[in-house]
Amino acid sequence: MAQTLTNTQQVGHLLTANRKAQGMTQAQAAARLGISQARLSELEQNPGRLTVDRLLVLVNLLGLELVLQSPTEKAAQTASDW
Repeated sequence: MAQTLTNTQQVGHLLTANRKAQGMTQAQAAARLGISQARLSELEQNPGRLTVDRLLVLVNLLGLELVLQSPTEKAAQTASDW
């Protein structure tokens, strides 16, 4: 399901929810990312501190896809779904 994100807190909530939905603890995810559990906790709570590189690795780890599109493209896609 696609989600429109408008602030960094939404990014953190989305990442945390997807990690938990996969039954993955912070410690497990952090180990796979090569960072400490405390650092992952900090990034989930304050995702504005994520680098783009780290965000892409985390998104990939969680089986998500990062898609950027203009509102115009989104509207056209929604209209074509009808």
